Amino acid sequence: MGYMYVFLMTVLLFLAGCDGPGPKNEVVENQYTLEECKEELLEAKDFSSGGSIDKIVVIKKERKMYLYKNNQIQNTLPVSLGKDPVGTKEKQGDNKTPEGEFWISRKLCSPKYYRSLCISYPRPEDTAKAAKKGLNPGGDVTIHAQPAWNADGKGDKDTLSQNWTHGCVAVTNSAMKELWYAVREGVPIVIQ
Repeated sequence: MGYMYVFLMTVLLFLAGCDGPGPKNEVVENQYTLEECKEELLEAKDFSSGGSIDKIVVIKKERKMYLYKNNQIQNTLPVSLGKDPVGTKEKQGDNKTPEGEFWISRKLCSPKYYRSLCISYPRPEDTAKAAKKGLNPGGDVTIHAQPAWNADGKGDKDTLSQNWTHGCVAVTNSAMKELWYAVREGVPIVIQ
């Protein structure tokens, strides 16, 4: 059951993922290999307590992510946000990154973006607010790594110089490696 759930969520993320800058025709051809990632999840080897992070704060205006442990900043990472970064996400397709207090709801292996940490958006209040306006609040918001065309990191300067996601928070692959092993499901994330 767990493996099937991870597989289905990976497929959903692949279909709903953010489009990155760069060569579009290579995104489908060059996909990340998922075997190692899936094995880590199945064997619970996706966390190392040595570098654990107990809170994530994203400051959209600064385009930075702050990683905390025991109320002390452990690291600061540059990020890319939704293509329309001002304001909070209200509906599917608005290209905005949501704002508020969330948590990491699960980890996903991604054939398109290496690895991803799912954010608990939409919350019940987001869904209710959208419903009052007759809107779909959207979903599948993650912290994810780079598109497959940038697996080697040579395009990091380009991808980090702009906001290009559909509402996700994007980091480099090396930053995702740090996050992947330092963050457990349930870790709070504040996006302001």
